[in-house]
Amino acid sequence: MPVEVTWWGHATCTIEDSGMRILTDPLLVRRFAHLRRRRGALPPAEATAADAVLVSHLHSDHLHLPSLARLAPGTRLIVPRGALRAVRGLRRTAAAAGFEVTEVSAGEEVRVGAVAVRAVRAAHDGRRLPVGPHHAPALGYVVSGEAATYFAGDTGLFDAMAEEVGHVDVALLPVGGWGPYLGHGHLDAGRAAEALAALAPRAAVPVHYGTYWPIGMDAVRPHEFYAPGDEFARKAARLAPGVAVHRLAHGERVRPEAGR
Repeated sequence: MPVEVTWWGHATCTIEDSGMRILTDPLLVRRFAHLRRRRGALPPAEATAADAVLVSHLHSDHLHLPSLARLAPGTRLIVPRGALRAVRGLRRTAAAAGFEVTEVSAGEEVRVGAVAVRAVRAAHDGRRLPVGPHHAPALGYVVSGEAATYFAGDTGLFDAMAEEVGHVDVALLPVGGWGPYLGHGHLDAGRAAEALAALAPRAAVPVHYGTYWPIGMDAVRPHEFYAPGDEFARKAARLAPGVAVHRLAHGERVRPEAGR
């Protein structure tokens, strides 16, 4: 299973498989809106090197236009269907950089060189604004080359998750958030461990925790910032003991077959 995963923080990962570099939900800044990066150095220029970028949904911590603008001209973006209509700034950014934008719905598959990228459903409200029109769904993606890697984006646990995602070797699962309370449509450490047991991959990497936090709220439920990765590993050991969990530091990479 020669795939390599690097976690840059939050939901930003690089998946390297079959000579392709796939970047997920790039968020490459120290501060945006009311959030600041509290752990891990900013991703280096290396993080922006990608054959394709997967955007899971339209929330600004996943579709972050200034971070997209740092990508090389001509980079391919794979986004939920309707994203270009819903986010005017995405159209401007893509046109200025000459990005090739491919919109997909759950169940659709596109090729990126030697790998296939299949969009899958996510149980999450992916609107750009909480009161905005729901133009585009939230998605996860399965990247299949020499291995199959599931990037869940943001999602809640839903009954058909394992069936719709299908066989995967590696699961990149969100286990927390960027504030003291998780809203509807998210996985916490316990629900992520339940998802892991249902998906039954060979390996898992917890993501979407321990990076950004609201300014001025460092002392509010700090365990929700620091604990989710370790808590996920503990619960996964009980619910999915056959899965190797790799809890990465920011900027750390792993070949998930190592240690098996």
